[in-house]
Order: sequence, then structure tokens, then C-alpha cells
Amino acid sequence: MPKRGAVDPGEMREAVTAVREWLDDAERRPARPEMAKAVRLSLRTLEQIAPGNSVEVRVPPFAAVQCVEGPRHTRGTPPNVVETDPRTWLLLATGRLTWAEAVEGGLLTASGSRSDVSQWLPIVRVEG
Repeated sequence: MPKRGAVDPGEMREAVTAVREWLDDAERRPARPEMAKAVRLSLRTLEQIAPGNSVEVRVPPFAAVQCVEGPRHTRGTPPNVVETDPRTWLLLATGRLTWAEAVEGGLLTASGSRSDVSQWLPIVRVEG
């Protein structure tokens, strides 16, 4: 399978900025395509800045990426998995929510010794 092209930082910033109101207020939910684009581009950016295959970051229903250097996983459930919902992911990606706050609040699940990807967050800052 060929490697995807690099994410354009400007395009990713635009996609995340387009859902900024939702990040400020959960009731202001954007259209599904806008939400999907913001999640996918920000996850692909994580994949670029933390290359590797030892952690799988899942944001259903939109995307999952493998990142972080370490032992490559090829079959079954990966030993290092992060899973969260789209809004929580984007709050983490923009620095509006910290990793510790998300874990303590039960907003994400992280299993495995390598699953803490907080050193690569935030990915983008958008003004509120």
C-alpha cells in the first residue's frame, strides 16, 4: 500500500478552524464532512510528526492511524491503542484539553506502555 502524501499544514489548520465553534460549544455540531476532514487531517498530521507503527490512534467513525516508533504491529489488536471520539480528539489536537484531563475524565482509552501520545500534542492551535 503506497504511503499517503504529506498533509498541507494550511489545509489542516483550515479544516480544524472550520469546526472551532463546535470545540467551543458541543451543541454547535458541524456537518459530518467538515468534522471528518478535521479529524482525518489532524490524525494524519500526528502520523507524520510521530512516524512509526507501535501505537494505533482511533477516532471512530472517521479514521485510525499508526504512529510512534517502536515494535511494528501487524496482526490482531495492537498492544498500544488510543481511542476517543471526534470532539475529544480535536480538543486534544488543538490544546484545548490536556492528555491528563482526557484520561482523568474518561474521555479516551489508552492501553499499552507506548500509548501516551501527549508529547506530540497539541498539533495545531486555533484561536477561540
